[in-house]
Amino acid sequence: MASEKTALIAGATGLVGSYLLRLLLQSNYYGKVIAIGRRPLPFQDPKLEQKIVDFNALENLSELKADHVFCCLGTTMKKAGSKENFYRVDHTYVVNMAKAASRNPGTQFLVISSMGANKNSAFFYNRVKGEMEADVAQFPLAAVHIFRPSLLTGNRQESRFGEKIGETLMRILKPIMVGPLRKFRAIPAAVVAKAMLQKANENARGIYVYQSDEIARSQPGAR
Repeated sequence: MASEKTALIAGATGLVGSYLLRLLLQSNYYGKVIAIGRRPLPFQDPKLEQKIVDFNALENLSELKADHVFCCLGTTMKKAGSKENFYRVDHTYVVNMAKAASRNPGTQFLVISSMGANKNSAFFYNRVKGEMEADVAQFPLAAVHIFRPSLLTGNRQESRFGEKIGETLMRILKPIMVGPLRKFRAIPAAVVAKAMLQKANENARGIYVYQSDEIARSQPGAR
């Protein structure tokens, strides 16, 4: 019997989102997977339903109806071009998604944040992520799962020189990054995607925050 569960994903073309979309489509847990975005994805699947949306009006969308909503939206300061644009993508769009999802009782909301997220941080990036987490947690959702990965590794659509340097440095330092330093190790985007799917399938209730080392430990053989 086919599953009646529906998953919805935003950010399916990103590093984590691209891995997660494949997992959702392969999973017997979902009968339908809805991907929302600004443009169509370059492939089709019998379980996949694609919706082109205006992210500036997400809170008004009736399409945001699913058992599990996965938010993988995110950008960089370089790509955003300004603090205002960065805030719009990494805070406003995410919060509006949670707001729309909360109209459906029983919805679980799973979102990617970042290590160091803190609404009181002196660093703009960390402060935006922290504010996003705090605002998302206020909505009446069945569960909110917040994932705080360290430096993400994987096959990106675009090359980022600084992150390549960071990945190389992390590989060199990995043997000495033990104990309290373990959470700073780089983590594969595929591992984060698997952890998101796993937590969704556990159907827990409440608000959960997963640090990078905890995400890695949840997947056997990840480190």
